[in-house]
Amino acid sequence: MSFVWPSMLWLLLLLPLLVLLYLWLLARKRRSTVRVASVNVAKLALGKGPGWRRHVPPLLMLLAVSALLMATARPTATITLPLAERTIILAMDVSGSMRAEDVKPNRLVASQEAAKAFVNKLPREVKVGVVSFAGTAAVVQAPTTSRDDILAAIDRFQLQRGTATGSGIILSLATLFPDDGIEIQHVTGQRNFPGQPIGKKEDKAFTPVPAGSYSSAAVIMLTDGQRTTGPDPMDAAKMAAERGIRVYTVGIGTTAGEIIGFEGWSMRVRLDDDTLKSISALTLGEYFYAGTAEDLTKVYENLGSRMVVERKETEISALFAALGAMLAVLSAALSVWWFGRVA
Repeated sequence: MSFVWPSMLWLLLLLPLLVLLYLWLLARKRRSTVRVASVNVAKLALGKGPGWRRHVPPLLMLLAVSALLMATARPTATITLPLAERTIILAMDVSGSMRAEDVKPNRLVASQEAAKAFVNKLPREVKVGVVSFAGTAAVVQAPTTSRDDILAAIDRFQLQRGTATGSGIILSLATLFPDDGIEIQHVTGQRNFPGQPIGKKEDKAFTPVPAGSYSSAAVIMLTDGQRTTGPDPMDAAKMAAERGIRVYTVGIGTTAGEIIGFEGWSMRVRLDDDTLKSISALTLGEYFYAGTAEDLTKVYENLGSRMVVERKETEISALFAALGAMLAVLSAALSVWWFGRVA
């Protein structure tokens, strides 16, 4: 916990003075005497006495004053809060290497099932977009809250040649920031982005922001990580970092890989986790490894719990003020209940 106005904490020095004042009042009360005929008559007149209860209301009032003085210093703390608005782009590999069966039944089917389970567990207000990439990238579903549309888009995946992980990241950024004029023709093979012109990045000045600072959106990229074509994924990751977007990378498959055949050719496909780790590190995201379908499901469950909250430094003066008010009211209530007055 830190304080916006730490100099106000000097007011806490008043607390020892209040304690001394209370002790002085008690001593003064003891010195007050009344002449009576006998000690027995005095005992009957005084009754049993308040005992320890007489100290409870003053103690509560002291704590109330302490809390209120803390509130004047405007304390802040880093706490976990739900995000009011969030957009998640699922960038998913649909290259031929995703048909490898080292993850059962194969990498693509396992990733589709895990992604659909992930989407179903997200809060309804979270928007989800889907980008598929192989040799080129494509937006198969623009960000939406319609879970049916998202699930249908994931089911429409078709395997293609090539793996352009950089293209998947760049198109994800263009989807999140359609007004930034991000050039995408070289990653989509299309001449324009739906509803937006291309090639006009110079018309709008771009100012980089700190990596990971954009909390309203994130990219989750699932791939086996073996880039065969397209832009350098590290250049694409730098673009994401400059826009404050965190890229969470999920590596599916095994480092040993296996030999697969696709459209008349064969090759050994291995997980390139070094590249994925570098992408997540540059963007302040996180890398997850999924060697089995069960691992992949757990990864998405973990991500789901992270995507809808953020840790943010928040002023908590109101909490201290409320605590102080509650203690003051409780002190007064006990005093009236026990002694018939606010003592």
